[in-house]
Amino acid sequence: MNARNDRSTPIALVTGGAVRIGRALALALAGDGLNVVIHCHHNRAAAGETAQRIRDLGRRAWTVSGALDGPDAAEAVLREAIAQAGRIDVLLNNAAVFSQGTLAETTAAACDAAWRVNALAPILLTQAFASHIRERGPETRGVVINLLDQRIVGRPTGTLAYTLSKQALAGFTRLAAAELAPQIRVNAIAPGPVLPPPAGAPREPAGAIPLGRRPTEQDVADAALYLIRAQAVTGQILFVDGGQHLAGG
Repeated sequence: MNARNDRSTPIALVTGGAVRIGRALALALAGDGLNVVIHCHHNRAAAGETAQRIRDLGRRAWTVSGALDGPDAAEAVLREAIAQAGRIDVLLNNAAVFSQGTLAETTAAACDAAWRVNALAPILLTQAFASHIRERGPETRGVVINLLDQRIVGRPTGTLAYTLSKQALAGFTRLAAAELAPQIRVNAIAPGPVLPPPAGAPREPAGAIPLGRRPTEQDVADAALYLIRAQAVTGQILFVDGGQHLAGG
């Protein structure tokens, strides 16, 4: 079937979909038959390359760019994605900022940046996405997947602003799942140490991994594909961390 003419093919928006885990998610969704809108902030060239990879797979792909930390930024990104693709059926809130800092070291600016991108933007994107789904009629169904971090449990230290923002997003996942059912299923994935930090970014030890195997980008993508298909699952957080959350670190 030609994806370009198939109006029933689901369309996903992946925030931060140009590089790293976001790129793996976008490519996995395309490999599973979805068309994909790739959001980026600065990595427009990488977004274009990822979009071309998706087109090479026989799917459709579009790119949108924009910051997510402004008061109207998240809604603007979703609006542009809909304008390009016609509709959005699956929202993957993957974009995030990471910072290190203990309680003594954490600044108001670090907390504000983490909250705006890691928690508030997914909340506002989900709000706008829910309106979009409802406008399409009561039989329309949608899926939201939030990318968290295994740090939301245990006793992580040294990443206060980042961890609090991800804990807020975890709480939102459950609240939104209850409020948006039955039209929209809302779940989350909490990865462990999948990739080393990019060049110049803060680094830290990976920590104990009970299974003795670091999770991969493909493991995270497989979890996303499962949650997209799992019609009876909502309000769940799927840890993809080699059991690291069990170690309490």
